[in-house]
Amino acid sequence: MSEIKETIARYEKACKEERTKPNLYFMKVLQQEKAACEEEQHDAMRLYLAGNNKLISDYRITDADCVVIYKWLRNDLYVVSLDLRYNNITDDGIFHIAKLMQETANLQDVNLMCNDFGKDGAKHLAEALLKNETLKTLRLNGNKIGNEGGMYFAQALQVNLTLKSLDLGDTDLKTESLIALATVLNYNQSLKVLNINRPILFTQQEEPTIHFAKMLKVNKSLKELHMQKFDMRDFGVKWIAEHMFDNCALTYLNLSCNRITRDGAKELAKLLKYNTPLKVLDLGFNRLGDDGARHLAEALATYNTNLTTLVLVSNEINGKGLVDIADCMQMNTALSNVYIWGNNLEESACIAFASLLESGRLEPKKTDVQSYVVDGVTYLSEVSNGLRKDYYWAPTHGENASPDLKKFAMKPN
Repeated sequence: MSEIKETIARYEKACKEERTKPNLYFMKVLQQEKAACEEEQHDAMRLYLAGNNKLISDYRITDADCVVIYKWLRNDLYVVSLDLRYNNITDDGIFHIAKLMQETANLQDVNLMCNDFGKDGAKHLAEALLKNETLKTLRLNGNKIGNEGGMYFAQALQVNLTLKSLDLGDTDLKTESLIALATVLNYNQSLKVLNINRPILFTQQEEPTIHFAKMLKVNKSLKELHMQKFDMRDFGVKWIAEHMFDNCALTYLNLSCNRITRDGAKELAKLLKYNTPLKVLDLGFNRLGDDGARHLAEALATYNTNLTTLVLVSNEINGKGLVDIADCMQMNTALSNVYIWGNNLEESACIAFASLLESGRLEPKKTDVQSYVVDGVTYLSEVSNGLRKDYYWAPTHGENASPDLKKFAMKPN
């Protein structure tokens, strides 16, 4: 209880130093944390100041607020996570957040996704990583740092050995910065999660994919890699699959929203037969078709015992291919999560997945469909399940809500 009181006192002191009134949004968040601490003692606070937190305020944080945040939290040990997503922070505000990262003694998680800074802000943050020894997670998704900004982070990863998760998705990375990141990860053995979704690529030779494939052959630490919207084709997938035979670390591979067809699926099936540590394979929004589904099903039915999650959403798969996937689950006991919505759900596929659900082999919470019968005909309807469904927003109620955010739903203002 004393920790939150000290945090509130530090905030009020910072406001006095800047000769500004305490922000009502900030005070509501702090008061709700204080009330939550009265019911149950908290060891740390995850400070949730998202600009889309409609349960408390419509206020969006500006650069001026970042000055106060810096002076407020630089000596604070209670706040371990700072969530500033969906605000109006520009390069000037990021300068102060970067200073906070350099001087903090306990900050472990910073979320700056969907703000308004560019390469200069990226430079400030990358320079902060050269000195920071506490930060584990940094999310910058949606900020247009561009190729130059990506290069700054590639340089920072040569020095920083504490960052575990870096999200550079939708930041307009280009070929040069992607190759630089892949090259650094040949040697950086501390980063566990990397998101490089939706770069801006003009090449037809898939050079970035080739470099990441070579990296996966030697990297022994990366566990999660997101390459969504990478304009990846079967040629690139073949490079990925062939070089992952020697990978002993990666457990989550996201290749969704690319141009992968049955030939690429065949190469991935060879990888699955080798039974690498891969547990999650996201192939949603490609063009695998029935033949691609059959290749994957064959590998999963007879060889693989490690994969637990397979995403095949919107892949132009018909009833035959979906039945193959359902049948393989009868023999593969490790595969527990399967997502198939967006394909051609013919009655044969509906019956097959309805049988999986009714028998208990496929749990309702581990798929994105549910069955129902009308006039003796079995259909499937969509269920709002899926991977990373809380990526862009943080739920404040329900099973997936963080205990730190449930207080907003329980005690709305």
